[in-house]
Amino acid sequence: MSEAIERGKTWLGRSDLRPTRQRVALAALLVGDGQNRHVTAESLFAAAKDRGEPVSLATVYNTLKAFCDAGLMQEITVDGSKSYFDTNTHDHPHFFWEDDSKLTDAPAEQLEIIRIPDAPEGAEIASVDVVIRLRRKAQ
Repeated sequence: MSEAIERGKTWLGRSDLRPTRQRVALAALLVGDGQNRHVTAESLFAAAKDRGEPVSLATVYNTLKAFCDAGLMQEITVDGSKSYFDTNTHDHPHFFWEDDSKLTDAPAEQLEIIRIPDAPEGAEIASVDVVIRLRRKAQ
Protein backbone atom coordinates (compact mmCIF):
# COMPACT_ATOMS: atom_id res chain seq x y z
CA MET A 1 0.00 0.00 0.00
CA SER A 2 1.36 3.44 -0.87
CA GLU A 3 2.64 5.83 1.74
CA ALA A 4 0.07 8.44 0.63
CA ILE A 5 -2.80 6.02 1.27
CA GLU A 6 -1.36 5.15 4.68
CA ARG A 7 -1.10 8.85 5.59
CA GLY A 8 -4.66 9.38 4.39
CA LYS A 9 -5.94 6.49 6.51
CA THR A 10 -4.03 7.74 9.57
CA TRP A 11 -5.42 11.25 9.07
CA LEU A 12 -8.96 9.89 8.70
CA GLY A 13 -8.40 7.78 11.82
CA ARG A 14 -8.26 10.99 13.87
CA SER A 15 -12.02 11.28 13.32
CA ASP A 16 -15.09 9.09 13.65
CA LEU A 17 -15.58 9.04 9.87
CA ARG A 18 -15.82 5.65 8.23
CA PRO A 19 -12.79 5.18 5.92
CA THR A 20 -14.67 4.52 2.68
CA ARG A 21 -12.66 4.00 -0.50
CA GLN A 22 -13.53 7.48 -1.77
CA ARG A 23 -12.71 9.19 1.55
CA VAL A 24 -9.36 7.40 1.73
CA ALA A 25 -8.56 8.34 -1.89
CA LEU A 26 -9.39 12.01 -1.28
CA ALA A 27 -7.54 12.02 2.06
CA ALA A 28 -4.46 10.61 0.31
CA LEU A 29 -4.62 13.49 -2.19
CA LEU A 30 -4.98 16.01 0.63
CA VAL A 31 -2.34 14.81 3.11
CA GLY A 32 -0.53 11.98 1.34
CA ASP A 33 2.72 13.91 0.97
CA GLY A 34 2.70 15.10 4.59
CA GLN A 35 2.14 18.75 3.59
CA ASN A 36 -0.81 20.99 4.38
CA ARG A 37 -2.77 22.30 1.44
CA HIS A 38 -5.51 24.67 0.42
CA VAL A 39 -7.94 23.27 -2.12
CA THR A 40 -11.26 24.05 -3.66
CA ALA A 41 -13.74 21.30 -4.35
CA GLU A 42 -13.06 21.80 -8.05
CA SER A 43 -9.27 21.52 -7.70
CA LEU A 44 -9.56 18.36 -5.56
CA PHE A 45 -12.02 16.90 -8.06
CA ALA A 46 -9.55 17.61 -10.90
CA ALA A 47 -6.70 16.00 -8.94
CA ALA A 48 -8.84 12.91 -8.25
CA LYS A 49 -9.80 12.71 -11.91
CA ASP A 50 -6.12 12.98 -12.94
CA ARG A 51 -5.39 10.00 -10.67
CA GLY A 52 -8.21 8.00 -12.20
CA GLU A 53 -10.38 8.07 -9.09
CA PRO A 54 -14.05 7.53 -9.99
CA VAL A 55 -15.57 10.28 -7.85
CA SER A 56 -18.20 12.91 -8.65
CA LEU A 57 -17.91 16.62 -7.86
CA ALA A 58 -20.92 16.27 -5.53
CA THR A 59 -19.07 13.53 -3.61
CA VAL A 60 -16.01 15.77 -3.31
CA TYR A 61 -18.16 18.60 -1.91
CA ASN A 62 -19.88 16.25 0.55
CA THR A 63 -16.58 14.69 1.60
CA LEU A 64 -14.91 18.06 2.19
CA LYS A 65 -17.90 19.11 4.32
CA ALA A 66 -17.66 15.84 6.29
CA PHE A 67 -13.89 16.41 6.79
CA CYS A 68 -14.62 19.93 8.10
CA ASP A 69 -17.44 18.74 10.37
CA ALA A 70 -15.07 16.08 11.76
CA GLY A 71 -12.43 18.73 12.53
CA LEU A 72 -9.92 17.45 9.97
CA MET A 73 -10.06 20.61 7.84
CA GLN A 74 -11.32 24.15 8.00
CA GLU A 75 -13.31 26.04 5.41
CA ILE A 76 -12.23 29.54 4.44
CA THR A 77 -14.75 31.54 2.44
CA VAL A 78 -13.51 34.27 0.15
CA ASP A 79 -15.94 36.79 -1.35
CA GLY A 80 -18.85 34.99 0.29
CA SER A 81 -19.05 32.61 -2.64
CA LYS A 82 -15.71 30.83 -3.13
CA SER A 83 -14.71 28.29 -0.48
CA TYR A 84 -11.23 26.96 0.13
CA PHE A 85 -10.49 24.03 2.39
CA ASP A 86 -7.35 23.95 4.52
CA THR A 87 -5.82 20.85 6.08
CA ASN A 88 -4.07 23.04 8.67
CA THR A 89 -6.70 23.42 11.38
CA HIS A 90 -4.63 25.62 13.70
CA ASP A 91 -5.63 29.28 13.88
CA HIS A 92 -3.63 31.18 11.28
CA PRO A 93 -4.13 34.01 8.78
CA HIS A 94 -4.25 33.63 5.01
CA PHE A 95 -3.24 35.58 1.95
CA PHE A 96 -5.72 35.51 -0.92
CA TRP A 97 -3.99 36.23 -4.22
CA GLU A 98 -6.67 37.96 -6.29
CA ASP A 99 -4.74 37.65 -9.58
CA ASP A 100 -4.82 33.85 -9.61
CA SER A 101 -7.47 33.07 -6.95
CA LYS A 102 -4.95 31.25 -4.77
CA LEU A 103 -5.03 30.95 -0.98
CA THR A 104 -1.77 30.62 0.98
CA ASP A 105 -0.80 30.79 4.64
CA ALA A 106 0.33 34.16 5.98
CA PRO A 107 2.94 34.35 8.76
CA ALA A 108 0.93 34.04 11.98
CA GLU A 109 3.79 35.38 14.11
CA GLN A 110 3.49 38.75 12.32
CA LEU A 111 -0.23 39.14 13.01
CA GLU A 112 -1.35 41.10 16.06
CA ILE A 113 -5.02 41.46 16.90
CA ILE A 114 -5.22 43.73 19.88
CA ARG A 115 -8.98 43.86 20.30
CA ILE A 116 -12.08 42.50 18.62
CA PRO A 117 -15.62 43.74 19.16
CA ASP A 118 -17.76 42.12 21.84
CA ALA A 119 -20.27 39.62 20.54
CA PRO A 120 -23.87 40.86 20.50
CA GLU A 121 -26.19 39.83 23.32
CA GLY A 122 -27.00 36.12 23.15
CA ALA A 123 -24.08 35.27 20.86
CA GLU A 124 -20.52 34.06 21.29
CA ILE A 125 -17.54 34.37 18.98
CA ALA A 126 -16.84 30.98 17.37
CA SER A 127 -13.72 32.02 15.47
CA VAL A 128 -11.97 34.92 13.79
CA ASP A 129 -10.79 34.40 10.22
CA VAL A 130 -8.16 36.72 8.78
CA VAL A 131 -7.87 36.80 4.99
CA ILE A 132 -5.53 39.41 3.58
CA ARG A 133 -6.31 40.12 -0.05
CA LEU A 134 -3.31 40.70 -2.31
CA ARG A 135 -2.80 41.72 -5.93
CA ARG A 136 0.43 42.05 -7.84
CA LYS A 137 1.74 45.58 -8.24
CA ALA A 138 1.45 47.09 -11.70
CA GLN A 139 4.83 47.19 -13.41
